[in-house]
Parts: sequence; structure tokens; C-alpha cells
Amino acid sequence: MYFTGIIIAVCTFLTIGIWHPIVIKTEYHFGTRPWVVYLAIGVASIVGALFIENAILSSVVGVFGASALWGIGELFAQRRRVDKGWFPKNPKRKY
Repeated sequence: MYFTGIIIAVCTFLTIGIWHPIVIKTEYHFGTRPWVVYLAIGVASIVGALFIENAILSSVVGVFGASALWGIGELFAQRRRVDKGWFPKNPKRKY
């Protein structure tokens, strides 16, 4: 039996699950300013995945990069959710 697909699926699920709270915490503490960091991490990960020979590791790194890039949009969407009152504003941060 081959477990490659299942391993990649589980890693993808975990990666997306990890990025969700990271985006929420980033917006809470720093706002949307770190979107450039997300961009750098995403591009570096995707480029890095091109040079990894192992299929599982390459897939996981690529999914991590794609999740970082997707996180840029979610960072701005999180700001809108905070503005609507769905998530708390950081009282220590200036808006």
C-alpha cells in the first residue's frame, strides 16, 4: 500500500489548521502590515518546493507556501471581521 496521498492530505489539513490562528494573532497584534512577510514566506516556500526531490516533503513545503500566500487575503479579511465586531480589537494597538 502507498500512503503518500494520505500523508500529504494530513499535512495539508494540519498546515491550513496552523495558519488560521497565526493569521488571527498576526492581525490582532500587528494589523495587516506583516502581509509582506507572508508574501516572502510563501514565495520562498514555493520556490524551495521546486528544488526538493522528495515528493512528500516537496508537497508539504509547497502547501505551506500556498497557505502563506492565502493568508495574505485572510489577513485583510480578518481586519474586516474585526471592524464588524466579530473578533476583538486589540486595545493596546492604534487603529
